[in-house]
Amino acid sequence: MRKIAIIGSGGAGKSTFARTLGEKINIDVHHLDTLFWKPGWVGVPKEKQREVQNELVQEDEWIIDGNYSSTMDIRLQAADTVIFLDLPRTTCALRVLKRSVLYRKRPRPDMADGCVERVSPHFLKWVWQYPRTRRPRILEKLETLKSNKQIIVLSSPKEIREFLDQVMAAEKETAISAGK
Repeated sequence: MRKIAIIGSGGAGKSTFARTLGEKINIDVHHLDTLFWKPGWVGVPKEKQREVQNELVQEDEWIIDGNYSSTMDIRLQAADTVIFLDLPRTTCALRVLKRSVLYRKRPRPDMADGCVERVSPHFLKWVWQYPRTRRPRILEKLETLKSNKQIIVLSSPKEIREFLDQVMAAEKETAISAGK
């Protein structure tokens, strides 16, 4: 688990999960939202997104979080592990609303400078419809990858906590075995 792609609906907790996992296993985290938005919510062109990701996946180890479905295959093909945060739509929608209050008038830590937190009806609709419109294609794609990649689907905050605890325990065991 050294090249990790983290995907899931908006509000699923991808960035927080990525940051926590990165700290636990000491791997650099790349938040696509930070890389693909410029101040004032100006998006980076798709060609530049592909270029940036093609460079990132050449690194020896990485964690990349974000959806960006038009360039997702770059990450999924290069990853040795894909983690899909498949949380219920109510959880995701409530988290989106919560972060809009928590980061009111300022950017989130995983967002580019100058991108003040906002929530729009369009984005909430996207989050609400994600299980019906996006999830089936994600699951199909993961099914095709499972023969040569580790695929992990986490479906609740409890499963996420347990996974992170298991990772930490495994890292400690590895350090002990290595005599560190």
